[in-house]
Amino acid sequence: MKKHSCTPACTCHVIPQFILENLSKAGVDASLQSLHQSKMIRQERREETGKTNVAEIAMQAPHAHEANRLVYDCEHGTQLRKKLVRQEGDSASSDSVVNDVYEMIGKVREYYKNVMLRNSIDAKGMDLIINVHYGQKYMNAFWNGSEMVFGDGDGTIFSNFTNSLDVIAHELAHAVTQYTANLEYYGQSGALNEHFSDVFGSAIQQHVKGQTAHDADWLIGNELMAKELQGEALRSMKAPGTAYDNKLMGKDPQPDHLSKYYIGADDNQGVHINSGIPNKAFYLVSMEIGTDKAALIWYKALSRLWPNASFKDAVEVIVDTARKLTNEQILSLGTTQIVRAAFKEVGMNEGATGIWSANSNAAAASIVKPELVLI
Repeated sequence: MKKHSCTPACTCHVIPQFILENLSKAGVDASLQSLHQSKMIRQERREETGKTNVAEIAMQAPHAHEANRLVYDCEHGTQLRKKLVRQEGDSASSDSVVNDVYEMIGKVREYYKNVMLRNSIDAKGMDLIINVHYGQKYMNAFWNGSEMVFGDGDGTIFSNFTNSLDVIAHELAHAVTQYTANLEYYGQSGALNEHFSDVFGSAIQQHVKGQTAHDADWLIGNELMAKELQGEALRSMKAPGTAYDNKLMGKDPQPDHLSKYYIGADDNQGVHINSGIPNKAFYLVSMEIGTDKAALIWYKALSRLWPNASFKDAVEVIVDTARKLTNEQILSLGTTQIVRAAFKEVGMNEGATGIWSANSNAAAASIVKPELVLI
């Protein structure tokens, strides 16, 4: 498939809009405000895309240093970079949220540097800008194309969004994707965008904690769940569709097989939903060869993808990347077959036809749209 030119950077939220809508229907006041703030963020981002193109940013001269961390306090407003409260090398702050995110961002930075040999998110030493205490009880975290933003949550449904290393790593992975494949944030390319963020969110957390694939819980965002949702998570890579099932959030709609592919306009044509299918494949590969080795395959493949890549494109590139790494004796013989078998298990067969080969909203009528309603 012909590669398209770079598209403007997306604003990628960790909490899907459909979850906030379900919370709103359940009478959670903070979710209404979060929905409104997220809408304003998306509008502002659309207005900015005509001013700055990510392709132009990527072509800028390399930075003169390794990435510095700069943490800003929004002071519960929506102005970004309002008050610089800690930067690289500063002593600890009196604010534990500032210290926690500073330390976790450092661990993510070190993972890319030492494991993937990448100098920050743009591979050129780009500084890492972090905004905390965004909005009033804001129930989300996002990468807006140039910096990270974290809300405090409401303390009842969601806790502070800096509490979760895999969520922080997830958001930074959106930035890495922006400076590599720059996957468009809708349909299958958008689901791949979310998938790669979940992959590195989980892989980095496992690496930092010294866990193996067999030790890990493979849950995304379970540390965010406050007292009303304890025991739940945002997503499960091991068992997509089982992360949550409650009266507030609804039921996890992620499919674990291509036969259950979501059809519809919600969630930018299912970016947080259909990502469950390749997520399961990554889990299966990791269980066979280890998460670090699986993450290396996926990282190398990401740099070979393009903005409107489909599921079919991704499978072909990931399998071919495994083959190349095997030929270079970086991975063991048999790795390519393990990767191919994992994708086959979730219905993503090389050479298959149907919806998975087209980055569109069209599909066979037999595929049922999952319900996004309260239960």
